[in-house]
Order: sequence, then C-alpha cells, then structure tokens
Amino acid sequence: MSHNSFGHLFRVTTWGESHGPALGCVIDGCPPLIPFDLARVQDALDRRKPGQSRFVTQRREDDRVKVLSGVFEDDRTDGLVTTGTPISLMIENTDQRSKDYSAIRDTYRPGHADLTYQQKYGIRDYRGGGRSSARETAARVAAGAVAQMVLERLFGQVQIRAGLVSIGRSTTEKRDWAAVSANPFFCPDAEKAKDWEALIDETRKAGDSLGGIVEVEAAGFPPGLGAPVYGKLDQDIASALMSINAAKGVEIGDGMEAGRLKGTENADEMRMVDGQVTYQSNHVGGVLGGISTGAPIVARVAIKPTSSILTPTRSVTKDGADTEVVTKGRHDPCVAIRAVPVVEAMMAIVLADHALRHRGQVGGFGGVGK
Repeated sequence: MSHNSFGHLFRVTTWGESHGPALGCVIDGCPPLIPFDLARVQDALDRRKPGQSRFVTQRREDDRVKVLSGVFEDDRTDGLVTTGTPISLMIENTDQRSKDYSAIRDTYRPGHADLTYQQKYGIRDYRGGGRSSARETAARVAAGAVAQMVLERLFGQVQIRAGLVSIGRSTTEKRDWAAVSANPFFCPDAEKAKDWEALIDETRKAGDSLGGIVEVEAAGFPPGLGAPVYGKLDQDIASALMSINAAKGVEIGDGMEAGRLKGTENADEMRMVDGQVTYQSNHVGGVLGGISTGAPIVARVAIKPTSSILTPTRSVTKDGADTEVVTKGRHDPCVAIRAVPVVEAMMAIVLADHALRHRGQVGGFGGVGK
C-alpha cells in the first residue's frame, strides 16, 4: 500500500495496524543538532492515548514510545540531539482484542472503510480497521512532538494549541485555552465541558455517537511561510487535517462563512503599530496567497460521528446478502475528543516542513516580511 508519507523536507512515514504488534513512524529530513526530549514525545502521546476517561474508548494502551534511530548523546550538553538521519519511533500494541471483530469479518460496516478497502486492494484487515483505524494517529502525534522541537529551534517560543469547540450541535465561542488541559474534552470552555458530560453519557446509552469540530491556532510564526499556487501553506494544512481519520471538512480562518461576506466585511485592514505592519482582524486565518501573514494561523476540522455503534445499521456481507450490523467492542462515543492532539501534531508537521522549505528557498528567516 502506497501513500503512507506526508511532507517534503520534513517527511513523516507512518506504519503499522490497529491490531498488529506495533505501529510507528519514520521522520526523514529532521535537521541535526535539534535537542531531543523523549519525555515531550511521551507527554504528547499520553494526551492522545485511549482509556483516560469514561468519555473515550476503554482500550488500555500505555503507548510507551521507543526511539530506534536518529538521535545521539551530545557530549557538550549530556543530552540527546538529532543526528540528521531518519528518526524511527515505535509504539507497541498491548491491549488489542481481535476477537471482538470476529463477528463482522465478513460484513461491511457502514461508515467504515471496509468495503472501499476490499474494492481497492482485494483484501482488508477486519480487526479494528487495520490501517484505516484511528490507532494510526499515535504515530502522527509522536512525529508532531519532534516537529515542535524543530519549530522551537528555528523560531523560539511558538505556540500550537487546539481544542474541541463543538460536539454534535452543542458549540462554544469561548477560547480559554488554559481550560483545555483541565477537562476530559480538551474544551476551551470549562462550563461547556460540564454540559458535554451528560451529552456523551446519554448518547452512549442510546447506542449512538456524535461528531465534533476541533479548532487549532498556531501563534508566533513569522510572515513568509508557504508559496503561491501549488505550495500554499493553507493548502497543505487542509491536506494534513483532512488526512486525519474521520475528518470530513476543513476551514481556514472564516472558512465557509467567507462566502457569505461582503468585501468590506472580509478585508483584514492594516495599520502601522510601533513601526510594524499590523492586521486589524484575521478573517483569512493567518494566510494570504498561500503565505503566512504573521498573524495566528487558525483552522478548524470537522470530525464525523464514530461509525462503530451499538444501534443496528443495515449493510451487506461479502457474499452479497443483506444484513444488519452491531459493532461491539470498545469505541469512542465521540472520536473528535482524542482528535485534538492529532490536529496539533499535523499542524506542527506542516509548519516544520514549510519552515525548512522556506529556509531552503530563501536562505533564512531574518528580514522575512519587512
């Protein structure tokens, strides 16, 4: 199966399946001498791992990451640094229950990639979806933590933060980013998160699931990242976010709402403030003409409801017989919850890739945007 890699200069290839012995990633193109902090990679994985609350799947995975290559101890600092060679990271699967899927091995589950995989490849891994499982995103989160280290080396203190701003039709406009780490929904609104507890409980008891929307903001980045036409920064952000399991829509800045605005409403007017060009608003989400403006880069991604539900749904078997499917096992009632650290990781990977592409084309970051 091809198309398992993402990025140009900072290139990430993921491997492994949901119910295989392990999964992981290979990061190619990471510059040498980047301080490497394994604890940060583990912290990122701990935010994504299953079983952290009653609102997510109860599969129990420690998601302990192992570094197989690409780092070495720096004699000058007594710490690990990258060597410039491919970084290989591995995460073992320890709590997979393949028997949970034996009842549906010959049935195509609505909303899953079962049928399309079978039609394309002539074979599918029915145990949790194989490569199409959201379990694959653990490798992306590990790679995103490394990308964050690269970005901090290049730009200093930058910030990439995401939060769940909608579950089903329940939405918050509040953006208290400090609240994200203090509730099980990664919600930037502590009060709304309390409402969601009952919402998820009721939905799970009904044998159903809910979708959600994740918003991500990247701040502290200079103008100049990205390129016109086929190398647009927002184009690659959209591609990265759409590659996440269950993603069905992406907006940059005002997104779809921009199609309802007048030019006078949509224009991000400019003024000189302390000798610097400053935008008075950010309708474009920090990207103009495919190039970063220096304002916060803002995107949102819609995650569809979890397809594995206990309510019977109509489907067919591989032999062409009509049937009904009830997907038993341990599943997220709202997969968008654990998508939050994945969205952060993909944004970091895109920005690291574009930062290295910019440096290769232009030669540095001094004077960018002046």
